[in-house]
Amino acid sequence: MRIPTLADILNARRNVDRYLKRTPLIYSRRLSRVLGFDTYLKLENLQPVRSFKVRGGVHFMVSMLDEALRRGVITASTGNHAQSIAYAGSILGVQVKIVMPSNAPQNKVEAVKELGAEVIHYGAYYEEAREYSEMLAERHGHLYVHGINEPLLYEGVGTMHLEILEEMPYIDAVINPIGGGSGAGSAVIVYKSVNPRIRIYGVQAEGAPAFYHSWKTGSIVRAEARTKAEGLATSMGYELPLRIMSNRIDDVVLVSDREMMAAVKTLLEATGQLAELAGAASTAAAFKIRDRLQGLKIALNLTGGNLPMEMLDNILHSEYSGVGD
Repeated sequence: MRIPTLADILNARRNVDRYLKRTPLIYSRRLSRVLGFDTYLKLENLQPVRSFKVRGGVHFMVSMLDEALRRGVITASTGNHAQSIAYAGSILGVQVKIVMPSNAPQNKVEAVKELGAEVIHYGAYYEEAREYSEMLAERHGHLYVHGINEPLLYEGVGTMHLEILEEMPYIDAVINPIGGGSGAGSAVIVYKSVNPRIRIYGVQAEGAPAFYHSWKTGSIVRAEARTKAEGLATSMGYELPLRIMSNRIDDVVLVSDREMMAAVKTLLEATGQLAELAGAASTAAAFKIRDRLQGLKIALNLTGGNLPMEMLDNILHSEYSGVGD
């Protein structure tokens, strides 16, 4: 399996910059005061589909356009990857089918449909939907996009990290959520290639720690996914992210759903930015390991903002503490 390089990510920028605007990297004075280190937020929640994954979707579709137009594209996703492929298909005239499990949030299902993709519901979890989409691709001859083991996705997503480095070349550490692994995997490729001393911390949900255990053991591990953070709800590790990160990521932090919900509230109070649970995972981890990071310059990737309104209402009216509590 091909492992993307820094050169691949630099080349991907041409496709990404053609269709997507760069997202802001903002300094939060309030979070910096509370956490004890200079805190910068990369606002990928401001992407057209409110998720960093659109970078990978656009780069994949442009790179494979002739084949995609001829065969149509199919993939599986709980939501944000689905929107990224659907969005790329909509701007490039490609027919797209998305297999989504029954636990996919309704707001993400509707968003995919609004982008013109066909939604097929199958299975209770991501892996069941993925296996079904692979079968349909073989049966009907569609171009299949693996949401985790596709190198082109990492190349597109890696442009997020190039933008951070250009604005903050002296960054000390980056914290990135890990669902499938393209965000943290491309972080390792970019930062460790430029400056191996930059620390990369991945974040997984306590209720879906498959990559964490795969990383710890060095082999693919399955673990039941029980988390409300659907962007992190993968129940097994995967070959490509494990190969990329096995000896290069500095640590993987586990956070609870409660900690992510508190981080959603914290981000809204401190910065006015709305994050979904997976998108707030980096902030939750920052609070958990802040003693390691005192006095440093840290980038937190706010990777998505597709939070259902009912969950937002629950968080805002709950006992979850806000900034500094």
